[in-house]
Amino acid sequence: MSSYNDELAPYSNFNNYGIGSSSSSSNPPSIVEQEGKPQILLMGLRKSGKSSIQKVVFHKMAPNETFFLESTSKITKNDISNSSFVQFHIWDFPGQIDFFDPTFDSELIFGSCGALVFVIDAQDNYIEAVQKLKTTVIKATEVNPNITFEVFIHKVDGLDDDQKMEIQREITETTEEDLIDAGMNCHLSYYLTSIYDHSIFEAFSKVLQKLIPQLPTLENLLDSLTANCNIESAFLIDVVSKIYVATDSKVVEMAYYELASDMIDVVIDISCIYGMNDESEGIAYDDGSQSIIKLSNGLILYLREVNKYLALVAIFLQENFEKQGIIDYNFKLFKKAVSQVFSKDM
Repeated sequence: MSSYNDELAPYSNFNNYGIGSSSSSSNPPSIVEQEGKPQILLMGLRKSGKSSIQKVVFHKMAPNETFFLESTSKITKNDISNSSFVQFHIWDFPGQIDFFDPTFDSELIFGSCGALVFVIDAQDNYIEAVQKLKTTVIKATEVNPNITFEVFIHKVDGLDDDQKMEIQREITETTEEDLIDAGMNCHLSYYLTSIYDHSIFEAFSKVLQKLIPQLPTLENLLDSLTANCNIESAFLIDVVSKIYVATDSKVVEMAYYELASDMIDVVIDISCIYGMNDESEGIAYDDGSQSIIKLSNGLILYLREVNKYLALVAIFLQENFEKQGIIDYNFKLFKKAVSQVFSKDM
């Protein structure tokens, strides 16, 4: 674990990230008024599920309650910045708004944007959505070639695996062909998502990781930890949103991420019941938060507090968890390294 210190030097300037207030605006130019926080634009046709995604991921709304949400009628800004590690502004653009109208300033809309998330309803006729995606990418790239484009192929919960793969293939091929025909050479990432499972959280995790400059260092630290402790998979998770800020370099298994996410819910819920008094405020999570859960399938879940925003959740095979003292020691080294990465901003 001595290699941790070698990873820290290039990464000394990192913004804290958080969750919090929301506000609405019908005036797009106010997009430029941010305090250095990453800007994410959420676009797509009407009824594609943009507002539901926001409410479920960042405001803890139950998926079945999103049926009662009204359609977004004006540009809405959500300031995700008060208590979570993930801190940014997300702008929700109503599907009926033509942001290429001459009255809108494209420079002000796209100029400071870090990521553009375009939501497509997989259960609707997506031809119109793909066409709007193409024109959006072309216009945004003209203004800001550094934008990352993320496509959420959404509402796939009602489809079987073959249908999901076919729809993703059709949308991907059609979009890429249209962009090539338009002379565009840009990369789009595609995700199959639903608010009824963890896929939407994993997709947003991937989006936000691209906006974190320290991601390579965090991945290297997690790789070192997993190698030294024989960990199957490890996640550095924001405890408020359950978005994982980083994971080790192995391919992410959805089942492992679901276990890690559910473990945070279990720990927070039990802590709320038994670890808080009537006068306590905020989330039931502090520097004493830790848990070990043994599953009947031979897996062991290990959760430790990293800082007031982040938790490490590691997944072990039972036979690799015999020397907990060494694991705890290596975790302390890992926690110290992460603290040094963020020491100038936290």
